[in-house]
Amino acid sequence: MTPITSSARHLLIYLALWLLAGLGLADAMVHAALGAWLTASVFALPMAICLGFVAASAYYVGRSVAVGARSHWQTAALFGAASALAGALWCVLCQAWNAVGASVLASMDAQPSPGTPFAQGQLVALPSGVQLILWLAGSGLYLISLLIHDVWLSAEQLRAAQALEAQARLQARDAHLQVLRTQINPHFLFNSLNSISALTTQNAAAARTMTLELAAFFRLTLALGEQEHIALAAEIALCEHFLAVEKIRFGDKLRTDIDVSEAARAARIPPMLLQPCVENAVKHGLHHLVDGGCITLRAFVQGPWLYITIDNPLDPDAPARSGTGTGLVNIRRRLATLYGEQARIQWTQHAARFSLEIVLPVALPAAASAALPLPIAP
Repeated sequence: MTPITSSARHLLIYLALWLLAGLGLADAMVHAALGAWLTASVFALPMAICLGFVAASAYYVGRSVAVGARSHWQTAALFGAASALAGALWCVLCQAWNAVGASVLASMDAQPSPGTPFAQGQLVALPSGVQLILWLAGSGLYLISLLIHDVWLSAEQLRAAQALEAQARLQARDAHLQVLRTQINPHFLFNSLNSISALTTQNAAAARTMTLELAAFFRLTLALGEQEHIALAAEIALCEHFLAVEKIRFGDKLRTDIDVSEAARAARIPPMLLQPCVENAVKHGLHHLVDGGCITLRAFVQGPWLYITIDNPLDPDAPARSGTGTGLVNIRRRLATLYGEQARIQWTQHAARFSLEIVLPVALPAAASAALPLPIAP
């Protein structure tokens, strides 16, 4: 279906424009003494509509060879030949209608004036010079129609290519996220099972309690992992289950201070975002401290941004452990994939403290498409 015939409104507007062109042609013929107003109108209006439908076929000529698959010379040859043939076809139709229309009017008892074209069996006079003008006009209008349709087809191909590119980017993003999730989830399971194994031989009751907390943790993990974004409150609940497991293992050495504003609790974030950070604070921070310490988690909303900070003590003299920082690097990759430059994660170490800050848009990435500049890091 052509752009013109794609809707009744487009078709009516198109026909109205060609009727106006037909009135212009009739007026020109009257002023050139080629016929009277009645016969010139009977000739010009149907022929203008006819040329309009001939010109609409330019859509299929343009589609016959893809825009990107033809050279400039091929385009010029195709458009030139099609325009010449369309102009010739219209001239033949004009001559045929000139005679047939006169017969129709004659059958209606029209009384022609002596010496007029109508008296000679024609609606209007069509000498060879006028026929040449009609051929040039028909060919020129068809060429214009070809160029307009070619531009439209080029734009249509561009939109289709952009849609395919956007779909490919989305599929690549989803594949990237899936790879990152498969890297993170075994990390959770490995450390949790190590904790269960250690407690089973030391304190059976604590191991049972820890198993129940771990079951709740993984049940929530499975529920949240299937979603693209979750409320921060749900992620905090996941972290609390994890910390409950670790508190059984570390006892009084592990203390927590969680302060999340109501506005922050309602904000939506990617699932499994904070739990690796909290696990990192336990594994690489409190694990090396004889007296333990307090893990602090703060979250608040300021303007269009959600701020999350996690702070934990550490032993600056503790030996470096293999794998340190892998979880944080994975989180940085996830945020870059989901938010582009609309998110930031950074961490700093000062003496015996390790601080982590995450800044996200309060809204979802799809709703926050406007490019908001990230706040300047302190």
